[in-house]
Amino acid sequence: MQNNCGEILIVHLGGLGDICLAESIFLSLHRHFGNCLAGLGNRRFVDLFSMYFTKTYGIESRHWLYLFSEKLTGPDWRRIVFIGKDRQGNIRKRWASYSREELIFIDMYPEGSFPDPEKTTTALPHKNVHIEEYQLHQLRSFGIEPVKAEVIPKKPGPVILYPERGFTKGKWAPENFITLRDLLKGNKISVVLLKPADLDLPGEGIIINELAEVKEFFARGGIFVSNDSGMAHLAGACGLQTITVFTDFDPAVWHPRGRNIPLKLNSDIVSIEAVGNMVQDLLTRQADQP
Repeated sequence: MQNNCGEILIVHLGGLGDICLAESIFLSLHRHFGNCLAGLGNRRFVDLFSMYFTKTYGIESRHWLYLFSEKLTGPDWRRIVFIGKDRQGNIRKRWASYSREELIFIDMYPEGSFPDPEKTTTALPHKNVHIEEYQLHQLRSFGIEPVKAEVIPKKPGPVILYPERGFTKGKWAPENFITLRDLLKGNKISVVLLKPADLDLPGEGIIINELAEVKEFFARGGIFVSNDSGMAHLAGACGLQTITVFTDFDPAVWHPRGRNIPLKLNSDIVSIEAVGNMVQDLLTRQADQP
């Protein structure tokens, strides 16, 4: 196989929210190494930040099976940067064989910050440090200056509601979003219901399947109201004001970047009326801005 000795492979196998939270890492690496970064992960997610990479690859391709094989059969890279979890160090040990320079490992999140479904209680990290800060802090040990990616606030726009059905995480019920939509519309507020393709909801709404198109839609501005989700992190990264309802996760650690109001179920007041008042207050403040 052809070697990639001049390129640095950035491996991030996380979900949409994880990728959005890692933008500052991508920027820092780009500033440090220049235009030689290749991104590897879920390509739908990585391509949202293609400005930092000369090329991107999808981990689903069989070409990358060599990274998970016991046999050393793949090409070398100038350097590999792995952003993820590797508690035993087995992945780092294997991938170091393909990295001509020292492999860089960025631990994706602090221990205890991810709820364990096998346990009845959720252990929180010793310090409520946000994921972005936690990752950036690790760069200095590799001689890389951490640079925080600026989130530029978008102009005022419609209120965008994004309901979800809960699976592994508890969610603010979709019915709450429908009632909130009706409440806001009754107050003459422009509302858009962004519908997940797999959720049948009454009334008008829009379904956008391609994340690149969602990013374009977010570029118009607005207030994004949702559960803690990858879409909330994308909205925050795109500069929207976000209101995010959390259930299992610590908002101090996991809140979207940019202007965010986090709400914790069973801790904060997360009634439909309270969220509606919050939205109206934000709209009033936006209208008063020059």
